[in-house]
Amino acid sequence: MEQNDIAVGLDIGTTKIVAMIGRKNDYGKMEIIGIGKAKSLGVHRGVVNNITQTIQSIQQAIQEAEADSGMKIKDVVVGIAGQHIRSLQHSDYITRPNPDEVIDASDIETLCNQVHKLVMLPGEEIIHVLPQEFKVDGQAEIKEPIGMYGGRLEANFHVVVGQVSSIRNVGRCVKSSGLELSAVTLEPLASANAVLSQEEKEAGVALVDIGGGTTDLAIFKDGIIRHTAVIPFGGGVITEDIKEGCSIIEKQAELLKVKFGSAWPGENKDNEIVSIPGLRGREPKEITLKNLSKIIHARVVEIIEQVYLEIKNYGHEEQKKKLIAGIVLTGGGAQLKHIKQLVEYITGMDTRIGYPNEHLAGDSDSETTSPVFATAVGLVLNSLEINSKHPHKEEEEETVAAGTTPTAVPTEEEEREEPTTISQPRRTIFEKWFEKFKDFLDNAE
Repeated sequence: MEQNDIAVGLDIGTTKIVAMIGRKNDYGKMEIIGIGKAKSLGVHRGVVNNITQTIQSIQQAIQEAEADSGMKIKDVVVGIAGQHIRSLQHSDYITRPNPDEVIDASDIETLCNQVHKLVMLPGEEIIHVLPQEFKVDGQAEIKEPIGMYGGRLEANFHVVVGQVSSIRNVGRCVKSSGLELSAVTLEPLASANAVLSQEEKEAGVALVDIGGGTTDLAIFKDGIIRHTAVIPFGGGVITEDIKEGCSIIEKQAELLKVKFGSAWPGENKDNEIVSIPGLRGREPKEITLKNLSKIIHARVVEIIEQVYLEIKNYGHEEQKKKLIAGIVLTGGGAQLKHIKQLVEYITGMDTRIGYPNEHLAGDSDSETTSPVFATAVGLVLNSLEINSKHPHKEEEEETVAAGTTPTAVPTEEEEREEPTTISQPRRTIFEKWFEKFKDFLDNAE
């Protein structure tokens, strides 16, 4: 099997780091051939706060995935999350010099590049510029303007912004682990790729990914991403509450939450008690399950209310923006008992638990189709997409690595002279930023 048939996603989370290797099978579905997990020690609320520990965790996850698949990993697609991520809506336009020619991909690229020049707050940088709807000479609601005539091309954009230092720290960790960074993707977008169907995206849906450190939200309507947000609470805060409320250590609190936790206090009887061994010769502690679920319930309600506030900010209550498919819950937090019922009760919206089996081959084992791996599966899908767009990337790298003469690889001038295909500018918008970022990392070394 050729190396460029496979793709690797690296999910750097607050509680765990997952390296996942996948490939497309004959039916166009994704097959997972290797997976590696490591406890995440240097990440807090989606942001790296200890480079050395994060590098060790990444290397451990990568080694496990390599051992599982029997392959060597060279480059990865990494997910970006964290409380520093925010999104904004922006409209911009260009006046075309020659309205007698049809609009092509280069016009859209020019328009997107213009958005990249937006002045951000100090220390912030644009991660994604996602066009939503276009207007051509005042004609609105155009999804695909390529091939149309017009002088003024206008568009609404969904712009995702993040802190430069946080993104660079992630890049630093990946490079120091001996890996190449092939792309950076916003984690809620990756999870959405893995979990949502096209019908749901058309009808209008809110994807809520409850992770360890953060809860990520992505809202789709008419097949287009409309809103993204990162809420700085997740499963870790629930564990912390149990630890404080029951005066026990974190390890025990996590076990209690996973084994006996419920987001709905009404279902536990008063006489249901769980006994926890005491520390070093102390008496065991007895905790009622009703109290445990009350602690969990209070924090989960807070997280859901924050999510619902973001959904309202998007405009869900307007008839045109209504999310018909409701809410899809994924991530480790979605495994909490009765969370689906609680979300339905608070928001009044249809809710389902999202498993990342939308694009997976039918024989995938139950572990990889768990909501815990939604982001990792999404990142692998993203990586496969990048590989299919430039399949010869690896071959070029191999010729350089093999020590062949430099003439085997086209020079920058030659590359510039190549005719641009229509699909190319769609990826170069983000790639230009990414190349700048890569140069920065190389210079930093």
